[in-house]
Amino acid sequence: MKNPRNYTMLADAYEFMMADAYLKNDLADQEAVFDVFFRKVPNDGGYAVMAGLGKVIDYIQNLSFTEEDLDYLRSIGNSEEYLEYLRNFRFSGDIYAIPDGTPVFPNEPLLTVKAPLPEAQLVETAILAIINGSMEHATGARRIIEATPANVKVMEFGARRADGLEAALIASTEAIMAGCSGTSNVMAAKMIGQKALGTMAHSFVETFKDEYAAFVAFAKRYPENCLLLVDTYDTLRSGVPNAIKTFRYMQEHGIPTDHIGIRIDSGDLAYLSKEARKLLDEAGFPNATICLSNSLSADVIISLRIQDAKFDSLGVGDNISKPEGRMGCVYKEVALINKGTVIPKIKLSNDIVKIVNPSFKNIYRAYDKTSGYALADVLCEKDEVLNEDIMTITSLIDFSKFTTIDNYTLVPLQQQIFEKGKLIYKDPSLMEKRDYCQEQMNKLYPEIRRITNPHVYYVDGSERYIALKKSMIEKAGKENV
Repeated sequence: MKNPRNYTMLADAYEFMMADAYLKNDLADQEAVFDVFFRKVPNDGGYAVMAGLGKVIDYIQNLSFTEEDLDYLRSIGNSEEYLEYLRNFRFSGDIYAIPDGTPVFPNEPLLTVKAPLPEAQLVETAILAIINGSMEHATGARRIIEATPANVKVMEFGARRADGLEAALIASTEAIMAGCSGTSNVMAAKMIGQKALGTMAHSFVETFKDEYAAFVAFAKRYPENCLLLVDTYDTLRSGVPNAIKTFRYMQEHGIPTDHIGIRIDSGDLAYLSKEARKLLDEAGFPNATICLSNSLSADVIISLRIQDAKFDSLGVGDNISKPEGRMGCVYKEVALINKGTVIPKIKLSNDIVKIVNPSFKNIYRAYDKTSGYALADVLCEKDEVLNEDIMTITSLIDFSKFTTIDNYTLVPLQQQIFEKGKLIYKDPSLMEKRDYCQEQMNKLYPEIRRITNPHVYYVDGSERYIALKKSMIEKAGKENV
């Protein structure tokens, strides 16, 4: 999805203030490395889904300041030297990132920016806004997919619940990337070359003289998508009987009944769907599908399954366009680069979880050679070569916790996206990302994918990397008290 406008000025004021100060202190060419990461999976989930990289690419490629932008920056106190620097501004650094659709975990670098300080600082706010928003929608949608039986389609219906027009588009597209079968959002569907999905609203039923007349009118116009909303008045005493009556009308008048069904949008969905299924089957319409909607969450879907609810598709809105929980991605400096030498940097905290993982890093995913499942993600220094036969890995937070792994294959997670400001990565299509997301999710143990009390996935460090982090914590603690 292309950004509809240039977002260069979408940055917090302190980004401009710090960049101006870097110039004043002869640091315009000082290279720095920043990591984007999160500390906790929303909703106490076992994983999150990387998303937003395609939008970051668009944003970086569109970076440029207009004279109107410069006039505004002058009016709020930026120096003429800095404004002249911005006049011909283009991003000239390197960006590395984990591809969209990859399941990801706390404390690992989702995206890394290596660039001159003024550039690396300027892009912070927009990159965080893009990735936080995109990942919240993608992760929320994937939780829904994981809770839903594999043979049941999930339709994204959430545009009207989103926080604004851009958010509605992002929610719809990221939902499809995460595994939804389609969206009711016509603009989003057009952008990705899909057919928009839709049924009818209660207002359609209320507009006609009675429910049956509304159903017949819809069936005659859309026999190829005859999904009738049956809960406007009374689902079992009125809605389903009138739907059955409509399907018989279609048979009697030679209208195909290959694509018929009902949607239930209120009430006790488990009970109503089971009773509706009985009525449809007894009437001779076992092919009539049942779609459930109404503020469905992963927990509700699991509850419906436990109660043996009958459904062939789900319409999900709120918990994709406005999912509970936030990603909380942050953008932290982890190194400076002086004449090609990496100088690791670390941010300490009284809360050990908030101590930043220092240095310019690589991250690998270790897959079990026998099962194909992911065993752990391993952080190491950029120039480090990991042992591919056996390796001891240690928790990034609690150094007393370590394990030894063997019989694995290592796959690098990050790919280089920009090199010296030039895009060198081919961003896959949305549907390619969806296939990739499904493939990668299948490589996680079911215990990690489960909705309630998931197993904690290992994100650890190599022995060399842990030694570096420990020494930096000790040194920083002594030097800064």
